[in-house]
Amino acid sequence: MENRKAFDLKNVLIVYNFGVVALSLYMCYEFVMSGWGTGYTFHCDLVDYSNSPQGMRMAETCWLYYFSKFIEMLDTIFFVLRKKNSQLTFLHVFHHSIMPFTWWFGVRFSPGGQGTFHALLNSVKHLTTIQLIQFVLVTTHISQYFFMKDCPYEFPIFLYIVGLYGMIFLFLFLNFYYHAYTKGKRLPKVLQAQTWAHHTNGVMSGTKSAEMNGHTNGFFCHTKED
Repeated sequence: MENRKAFDLKNVLIVYNFGVVALSLYMCYEFVMSGWGTGYTFHCDLVDYSNSPQGMRMAETCWLYYFSKFIEMLDTIFFVLRKKNSQLTFLHVFHHSIMPFTWWFGVRFSPGGQGTFHALLNSVKHLTTIQLIQFVLVTTHISQYFFMKDCPYEFPIFLYIVGLYGMIFLFLFLNFYYHAYTKGKRLPKVLQAQTWAHHTNGVMSGTKSAEMNGHTNGFFCHTKED
């Protein structure tokens, strides 16, 4: 494989990315309609274990989100086939490795409620800067629990896991942002020179390449280390 030419997967990636975007939008809609936009308070939201239409809809959405994590593992396969080894960062590998494992426990024991807020945000992320805000929101939202006098959330362990998840990925994305954008390590050499020449007030010029925006699944303006 080392001596073979990289595969041209342009058409495959177009179809794959379209499918991922469509699935993400659908999951976002379902998370909103099954709780986060129809009754959740963004405070102490418990899991609905009943067979009510709302509870079942949230559970089905959580399972769909769980299965989507396996679909997204194709990101790694595409990177390998296209020989985009620079995209196989620790952040990428860690994220895609830990998400299916942690989410199995989530959907198995706690399919809904306060612990699904980060899944709602995950389904609409597009830019590295937005993802940084996402993890700040996730950590802030979960941290409410530790200051509540009375919140009978069924599985507090999941709130600890989600909170830890938010802090770890906030750190990893800050590190990624620093090296990819501030220091320009992941940019082509020509653009690195331009970056140092035109970098002012923390904003870079001439960085429109899709490959340098931190994205992990081949489509533009997307940093799904998701």
